Amino acid sequence: MKKLFALLLVILIAIPSFSQFKAGLKVGVSTNTISMSKAVQLTGQTANYTVDAVTNADYGFHGGLFFRLTILGLYIQPEVLFATSQNSYKVTNLSTTKVTDVTQRLNMVSIPIMLGVKLGPIRINAGPAGSVAITDPGSLIEDTNQKLETLYNKMTWGYQAGLGFDLFKKLTFDLRYEGSLQKYQTQIQNSSGIKTALDNRPNAFLVSLGLMF
Repeated sequence: MKKLFALLLVILIAIPSFSQFKAGLKVGVSTNTISMSKAVQLTGQTANYTVDAVTNADYGFHGGLFFRLTILGLYIQPEVLFATSQNSYKVTNLSTTKVTDVTQRLNMVSIPIMLGVKLGPIRINAGPAGSVAITDPGSLIEDTNQKLETLYNKMTWGYQAGLGFDLFKKLTFDLRYEGSLQKYQTQIQNSSGIKTALDNRPNAFLVSLGLMF
């Protein structure tokens, strides 16, 4: 037991000699897309509708804090970011065949935890990313007095992976891909309480610039 405590003490003393801690601010943009396996049919108060995702990329913003602990070329980098995203849909009224373009915007707190390695000037990293929805994007369809509401998971999990590099030991650049492990839109519910499942998962490319202290 004494040897174990002695070893732990040596490790705790040695870590500061081989490690480096930094914190910083970062901002960036993202291009996110959402796909559905098939259009979803909904029953409103006065008509039936179909909802299908538009596959072109929508843009979002992210910004916040990051912390980086580096030990012998390996590092862990947790981040706390405010992030926005938007998703576009085509809503078709089956009675009138009228097609309406609808965009839903969502504000989130994103918490990626990146694990990486430095290979010369290049960083390679990947890790889990949690997202917490902090706003309601509103209804997809207004059918007289009936709202067809989108039900969102408040907390979802995905992953990020990508490349980065640092400049002048102050600036940091990152390019990442973000994939989803869960659907953050789960169902659409009408005023009668009837729920229709949605099968859609978002993904995004993120570009960011950071300043380290």
